[in-house]
Amino acid sequence: MNTPSSDIILDVRNLKTYFGTGDKAVRAVDDVSFQMQRGKTLCIVGESGSGKTVAARSILQIVDPPGRIMGGQMIYNATGEAGGSVVDLAQLHPRGKEIRGIRGHDIAMIFQEPMTSLSPIHTIGNQICESILLHQNVDKVEARARAIELLRRVEIPNPGVAIDKYTFEYSGGMRQRAMIAMALACNPKILIADEPTTALDVTTQAEILALIKELQQSYGMAVLFITHDMGVVAEIADEIGVMLNGKMLEFGPAEQIFYSSQNEYTGRLIDSVRKLETSARRTRNTKVSERKLLEVRGVSKIYPGRKTFLGGSKAAAPFKALDNVSIDLYEGENLGIVGESGSGKTTLGNCLIRVLSLTDGEVLYRMGDGQIVDLAKSGKKELRSVHKEVRMVFQDPFASLNPRMTIGQIVGEPLLVNGIAKGDELRNRVADLLATVGMPPAAMERYPHAFSGGQRQRIGIARALALNPRLIIADEATSALDVTLRSQILDLLLDLQDKLNLSFILISHDIGVIRYFCDRVAVMYKGQIVETGPADKICGAPEHPYTKALISAVPGTHPRDKRIVNRHRYTGDSAGGKAA
Repeated sequence: MNTPSSDIILDVRNLKTYFGTGDKAVRAVDDVSFQMQRGKTLCIVGESGSGKTVAARSILQIVDPPGRIMGGQMIYNATGEAGGSVVDLAQLHPRGKEIRGIRGHDIAMIFQEPMTSLSPIHTIGNQICESILLHQNVDKVEARARAIELLRRVEIPNPGVAIDKYTFEYSGGMRQRAMIAMALACNPKILIADEPTTALDVTTQAEILALIKELQQSYGMAVLFITHDMGVVAEIADEIGVMLNGKMLEFGPAEQIFYSSQNEYTGRLIDSVRKLETSARRTRNTKVSERKLLEVRGVSKIYPGRKTFLGGSKAAAPFKALDNVSIDLYEGENLGIVGESGSGKTTLGNCLIRVLSLTDGEVLYRMGDGQIVDLAKSGKKELRSVHKEVRMVFQDPFASLNPRMTIGQIVGEPLLVNGIAKGDELRNRVADLLATVGMPPAAMERYPHAFSGGQRQRIGIARALALNPRLIIADEATSALDVTLRSQILDLLLDLQDKLNLSFILISHDIGVIRYFCDRVAVMYKGQIVETGPADKICGAPEHPYTKALISAVPGTHPRDKRIVNRHRYTGDSAGGKAA
């Protein structure tokens, strides 16, 4: 075993991790090599299924069975530390004492979804203290003090109180910070972060990225960052590895990969991000009618206060999710609703389609026959007619498809329920809908689990199109997709709009998607619309300080355009607050 040079802390050589054996084995990681340098950030980028997460988990020997390391070396070089040595992680037993001593202590990992990675029945403090007590010679009092300091270090408000809270009491961003605190409990030499910002809005993402960078500089860690977002890569990477189908296609310094990549696939990944800096609507020169399709006037949604957990006597205060929201949508227009998590944008979408009842306000919709209907006051029969014209595409394409129904049954259900088609006519109509979204007719006989995320989203779109709608409300319809699939789905929706004369309300926290797809944008903050205007103006020259903070948190698209470091911060407690 050749010892790596002193600045190389991890040297992965010809790693092979397979699921199964023989000819039918899935080669999740196939002869992959890369190096990590002390104090530097390596980003491994690729689409879902490329093998990047399996490669990261292989380092810690935590690949889920039947996956196993079949070959290669992972040389961990701890010679720069007191008593440090050189060890091949690939040769260690997955449940052995030696690898368990390295996990969490020398090499720590932040997982993609903190809600499923953190225990729901233990406090955050107990989980951090467990890691400290496992690897360090301290008592419970010292471990608790260390845990509070870690929570303070990752900027959790009031850490002395927050340490005794449970996972469900933390927001998404706070849960991710708690995961980082846990990972840092033993001052690791290597931090592996697996898609830690994918589910976060842009401002929270910017905070987490800045936090990891600051902690890296303080602790001198090497960071392995797994992502499919080339914008994030441009912001933080010192070196980049590009993976596809288990292979490492390209590896090198960040500027070399971005400005002189040698691989066509790498070029497509970079182009797909830069593509979202343009406006497809302007390129297509699409005309928008002057006739209003939807008028939203003074909409409010208040959730009443409820008694606390386990029936305590103290009731929670009422929560105003929407506060006097007014917007218009014109025929043939794409309106973007953008804001952070908790801003009220999904609640607004659900109120517009009457999944949720309004507390106050009007939602005036112009039917195809010209009749104006107030959805806020419509009965079930009237809503049934409206729901033929107004359809929804949901954020999670897997959760929104019934796993017990075939694709043919899922797409055909609206037609069957409304008595529009049955038998051969229904089958032919479903085949046409699938063809419209680029899916083969043979897909009708298969179930949702047999399809990728992008294919499942296409199926959800086909279902939404079944009743020839005039308006589609898309709630974060591309946020769960890889960047290349995101572009494909957006282009598909635009093609369908041109063909079927559709209008869209696109709810998203992704500014690039909004800029590319929308004509106008409404910005939401704490249940209110704080700014509305043309997409190019909102994304290029916003006026409201909150919008400025939102736009400035969007990652750049190449390493010489790092934006997050100099971003605006919004510190206002209301819609009239100021930027920091």
